[in-house]
Amino acid sequence: MQPLIILLAAPSGTGKSTMAKLLLEDFPNLKFSISATTRPPRKCELHKTDYYYLSIDEFQQKIDDGDFIEWEEFYGGTRYGTLRSELVKNTEKGYYTLLDVDVKGAVRIKSLFNERCLALFLRPQSLEILEERLRNRNTESESSIKLRIERAEEELRYASHFDNIITNDNLDKAYSELKDVVQNFINSY
Repeated sequence: MQPLIILLAAPSGTGKSTMAKLLLEDFPNLKFSISATTRPPRKCELHKTDYYYLSIDEFQQKIDDGDFIEWEEFYGGTRYGTLRSELVKNTEKGYYTLLDVDVKGAVRIKSLFNERCLALFLRPQSLEILEERLRNRNTESESSIKLRIERAEEELRYASHFDNIITNDNLDKAYSELKDVVQNFINSY
């Protein structure tokens, strides 16, 4: 059985996690794919719930073993990746898989799964509002915020590679649009 994938990509702070949580609440046949990372957990984050927290050596071993569908290194050497086992597990249980990935990973996944993957790009209203959101989270250092804004500028250039672009200038409106697009994709299978 081939997996059906719904993936969300967006600059950090655009509301991607919020949108993912709302989709999971509204679509019981959708399961989240937990990503792997080499970064340490933040307060209240749990291993195997928020991420698979791996050492650099463990992450590298998974790369060498072909365990990742995609992976990326950024933010000062931190790695993030999508484990093949997450897709297999969800598909075997009859679920669609929801991925929360960076734009380069999204483009790679879309090219692998083509029409069996709905690639959605969540765009911030502006970079200024995005920077304000990042500051209000109180989870990032000044240098981290600067890196994330620089990366957001780059990520925005990838928007045209996605099936749909949704601007998150109003949560309710953006989520309504997102939900409709996801429902139409699921209905097509």
